[in-house]
Amino acid sequence: TDAVALVEEIRKGEPLITASCKEHVIHLVRRLQEKLGGKEDHKFYLFKVLRAHILPLTNVAFNKSGSRFITGSYDRTCKVWDTASGEELRTLEGHGNVVYAIAFNNPYGDKIATGSFDKTCKLWSTETGKCYHTFRGHSAEIVCLSFNLQSTLVATGSMDTTAILWDIEKGEEIVTLSGHSAEIIALSFNTTGDRIITGSFDHTVAVWDVSTGRMLHTLIGHRGEVSSAQFNWDCSLIVTGSMDKTCMLWNAMTGTHIATLTGHSDEILDVCFDYAGQRIATASADGSARVYNAETKKCIAKLEGHGGEISKICFNPKGNRVLTASSDKTARLWDAATGDCLQILEGHTDEIFSCAFNYKGDIIITGN
Repeated sequence: TDAVALVEEIRKGEPLITASCKEHVIHLVRRLQEKLGGKEDHKFYLFKVLRAHILPLTNVAFNKSGSRFITGSYDRTCKVWDTASGEELRTLEGHGNVVYAIAFNNPYGDKIATGSFDKTCKLWSTETGKCYHTFRGHSAEIVCLSFNLQSTLVATGSMDTTAILWDIEKGEEIVTLSGHSAEIIALSFNTTGDRIITGSFDHTVAVWDVSTGRMLHTLIGHRGEVSSAQFNWDCSLIVTGSMDKTCMLWNAMTGTHIATLTGHSDEILDVCFDYAGQRIATASADGSARVYNAETKKCIAKLEGHGGEISKICFNPKGNRVLTASSDKTARLWDAATGDCLQILEGHTDEIFSCAFNYKGDIIITGN
């Protein structure tokens, strides 16, 4: 695209881009074009092996820059690590049971939320390890949680069939989202933070209004438990994956079903959009992953080669690579456009259930 023409177009609808900052915006667009166009064949090498916990890991997560990551465990703690040195920075202690769901409040990264089988969620300071709040209200295990991008709320999903939205500053419950008839195992805010979706073992996904806690839509169509659900970046689409071997695409505003993406011969365990919302990746218990075009709904690439089920899949932020984690003890890096396997990441001695990129896309973390 002609950068100058593009910025002129943007200026028409965006009063904040005045004549004085036009040159700067053109410069930024050109930098973005360079970044997206640059050919990279980044090879990953094994950098550190961290014996993070005595008992099994449950989850891993990066902050946005990738300078820190956290691990949750059956040992009832969450640990904060320095990525570059592999040094353990602090241990967040206080939960009375398994620490299962963990997250940074990205893009800020100054807070950490931990959800536990002890039915509580705790909010911590990344820097000091101090516990700001303990959120009590669920009557069963917390199995998923998520911050909104604005970092004002944290949502927790539980085996008690409800999700609760909590105010980070005040440490109080804002609203309980009730309506599912089985446990909630996935939840995701949209970018603007006015909607949240919950995926449940009752085969449905619910779309909620964040400010009122009202259920706006129920996405009905799956014939098995929902395994994951996500908004795309511009909040227009929702993708859901299910144990019924299909992935479904929905209109986020109306809740209507747009398409069913088929092809897997076993349960779909994870789905995700790339950052631009143009592609969808699915990971399945059949040992393969697929990449679909979100607009045409066509399968672009089949990622075949793992010797066991794939439990986790994600795009790098640039969107040209896909990372998969499998029970065959390896993670694989794939070309998102062709489906070629670029690298097999070996070294784990048991199944890998968690994997992530940092924002720059030059560090990968895998947990087993």
